[in-house]
Amino acid sequence: MIVVHHLNNSRSQRVLWLLEELGLPYEIRRYQRDPQTMLAPPELRAVHPLGKSPVITDGELTLAESGAILGYLADRYGAGTLIPTHGTPPRLRCDYWLHYAEGSLMPLLLLKLVFRRVEAAPAPFFVRPVARGIAGKVQRGFVDPQLALQLDYLEGELGESAWFGGEAFGVADIALSFPLEAAAARAGLDAGRPRLQGFLERIHARPAYRRALERGGAYALAG
Repeated sequence: MIVVHHLNNSRSQRVLWLLEELGLPYEIRRYQRDPQTMLAPPELRAVHPLGKSPVITDGELTLAESGAILGYLADRYGAGTLIPTHGTPPRLRCDYWLHYAEGSLMPLLLLKLVFRRVEAAPAPFFVRPVARGIAGKVQRGFVDPQLALQLDYLEGELGESAWFGGEAFGVADIALSFPLEAAAARAGLDAGRPRLQGFLERIHARPAYRRALERGGAYALAG
């Protein structure tokens, strides 16, 4: 039995979604973020030394990292459907998106979240203007232009095919769902990029996506 160590409001929601798309039985072990720090609880370190989610166990295997988990599950249980065959151009494109989602796009969204929290955090009156000024300058000078560049790139990619992996829905789309949902919550992804908006609407309408939400629980990304 596959076990998903599931943290609320996290990347592990994508793992549940993939398992629902594959029609596989699985068990959920739930963990809640600390309401003050928003970090995972220390109990997750008993599963993986970094104490983060997602983590899965599948028999004797324990595997962390979103892209690795998605690739493993799709290869082992959905080869030829949700993930292309190894050694083909479509597979290279799929692998690219699996890495891109976490390696290029997600770090910028995390920076955006951190600096927005710095701007809003309570601080002594003599520190507050300095902290907010630095946070605002970094966002305007680096984070926001880079996010706009990435979102424009993704908007253009969807002009070439219906899904990120090609004409058929696949694991690449699942991988990109979380950062694009985060971009809609905190990085200006709106109707000005209609292809990305349409992508989000299409994935949210998938029955397996909705089943994953029902099993995983409430899902809301911080702005």
